[in-house]
Parts: sequence; C-alpha cells; structure tokens
Amino acid sequence: MQKRKLGRSNLEVSAIGLGCMGMSFSYGPPKDKQEMISLLHAAVDRGITFFDTAEVYGPFTNEELVGEALAPYRGKVVIATKFGFDLSGSDNRPGAAGLNSRPEHIKHAVEGSLKRLKVDAIDLLYQHRVDPNVPIEDVASTVKELIQQGKVKHFGLSEAGVHTIRRAHAVQPLTAIQNEYSLWWRRPEETVFPTLEELGIGLVAYSPLGKGFLTGKIDEKCKIRQLRLSQHAASLYA
Repeated sequence: MQKRKLGRSNLEVSAIGLGCMGMSFSYGPPKDKQEMISLLHAAVDRGITFFDTAEVYGPFTNEELVGEALAPYRGKVVIATKFGFDLSGSDNRPGAAGLNSRPEHIKHAVEGSLKRLKVDAIDLLYQHRVDPNVPIEDVASTVKELIQQGKVKHFGLSEAGVHTIRRAHAVQPLTAIQNEYSLWWRRPEETVFPTLEELGIGLVAYSPLGKGFLTGKIDEKCKIRQLRLSQHAASLYA
C-alpha cells in the first residue's frame, strides 16, 4: 500500500483510507459487529492505515466499533473523527437540533470521542460541517487549545469553502480538508484545489465512487437521490 503525507504536515496515511460510516449508519441497518471488526482487521492486514469515523455515525456507535476493533493497532493506524452536530435531542437523531460548533460543545464532543475511540489523542479532528452561527476563528482557536493540551494532533474541515478554509488556517494550520470528490462530483477542482495547494493542506476525498453510482449498481431512483445529496453538499460551500 502506498503512503501519502497530508499537505505539508507530518501526518502519513495510506493512499486508500477506509470510511467506516456505513458499518453503523446511513447505508441500511447497522451491520454485524463481529463481522465489521473482522473487516477492519482485514483492512489493516492489507496495508490500510487511515480510518474515518464521526460521533454522529450511529450516533456514537461507529466510534465505539472503530475504537474496539483498532485497539490492537495503536500507533500503527490513523483515526479521523468529527464534531459539529448537536446530538442532545430527545430522540438522539443526528442533527435533530442542528449544527453546534460552540467551543464548549467541541470540548465536550472531543472528550466523548477520546473515550469511545480508546485513545489519548485524536489523530485528525474535523469540523463535520461549517456552523454559520459560530465564527470559524472560534472553532479553530478551540481546536488549537485542544492540540496544545495534547488531546488532538491535527485539525481539518469537512465540506468547507475557500473563504472558511483561509480564515481557519490563519488561526490553526489545517492538515486536511475532507470534501466529496469523484468523477461524479468534481466541483472542488474549481477553487478548493488551488487553495489547498497554495496553503499546503491535504485533500481527503469522501465518496470517491460517487456514493455507489460509479460502481454500476445504482438504479435510476438511487441516481436521483445521490444527485440531490451532492447538490446539497454544494450548498454547504461558504
């Protein structure tokens, strides 16, 4: 497996990462836990060292799964997770109360992620979605504080636009931006790619197979749904 360094950081990961969301969330019902643990171990055996999760996946259960499965590989793998949704609603539905990137919420989310992932520090922490109610400078300064405390190693943003990237990077250097990118969705090439190259920030592409569209197994109904999801992602650029 080839390795990549994200941007100008010293964070080295496998060229192919494993997104773990579908094991617990979104793509059908949660999968069998032991089967997913075996899958994660098989990924490590094949050279994958980069794993992606988030507190909102489940919610919480995906981090627990990843934390348990990868515990034997501490120091050999990189785990990325995310904060940014308010999960305080009575039904615990992801985003039931909207976005929340207030500093106190970020700190609370990180403490929970550390416990569920069974780690002393989060390798790569993304803001899952830009919160229009919280200045990105406040978000970046909070993560900077967490880095100084040794609870987080690297900072990233997901589905952020150029202006937001520049403002955050000025406060706490960004290691990676995670945006949707594939032959199905190439919008980041327009403005995001040049900015990342200029600032020395890595790109982590999610849904590189177009949420299944590029596998050839998606029917017309699913195509329409996936297109709407991508259009929604475009509206999040700021």
